[in-house]
Amino acid sequence: MSLLNLEDLSILNFPSLLLRRMTELFLRNRVQSEPVTVLVDKWPKFRVIVCKPSYEKSDVFKDILIFASDVTILEETRIPSVIEWSRYLCIGNALFFPFFLHCALLFHSSGFSSGFSLSSLSESHLDLVNQTWKFGKHPGTLGMIRDMIAHFPSRCVLDPEGRPVSWILTYAYCAMGMLYTLPEHRGRGYAKALIGSMARTLKAQGYPVFCFVEEENAVSYQLFTSMGFTEDPSHRQVWFGFNNF
Repeated sequence: MSLLNLEDLSILNFPSLLLRRMTELFLRNRVQSEPVTVLVDKWPKFRVIVCKPSYEKSDVFKDILIFASDVTILEETRIPSVIEWSRYLCIGNALFFPFFLHCALLFHSSGFSSGFSLSSLSESHLDLVNQTWKFGKHPGTLGMIRDMIAHFPSRCVLDPEGRPVSWILTYAYCAMGMLYTLPEHRGRGYAKALIGSMARTLKAQGYPVFCFVEEENAVSYQLFTSMGFTEDPSHRQVWFGFNNF
């Protein structure tokens, strides 16, 4: 496979790529975060493109993104030089509902209780986010969350002591996610305020505004649709895990 350089990346045109792949490259072109190698089978008329991050020993959740125009070329990406089958990995395929923002209601922080404020997450909040994330609670997820906090938009509600009580992050492929509110602070409108603030930020920076909601999560489904997000019924996202952490 051929390795692309920064000049090649800047002229890539993806009229048929899935949104997830497009926004990954879009962000990688605009944000200097973790190193990513971009491979194609041939250039410039490629049939498969692979976005492969660099790995450290402790890394667990790092996406290798693959887009292929046909099954035959996709099978060729199974070689060990592309996918390290000996380590833990998840393979995603386009069960989640994707929601896209068409007309969001704007929620501001003026209704917060005295001393509570809207801010962004910092690395000091890393352990809190990791311990409360459904797929976290593992040292191997710290690197991914650290990268998200350091390089992509995030929002949080801080209590009078400066501790986060509610937060939302942006994945490397640009979807909003990891929305969480501490149980004792729920029902106060913090999630709506964070989604609205994040949507405005992403839109102002020229990013698409979307998220994924698990099919059984009726609360999140109602929350996002109430704010103007609409479901794309033609798309589902499912993940398959291989090996252990």
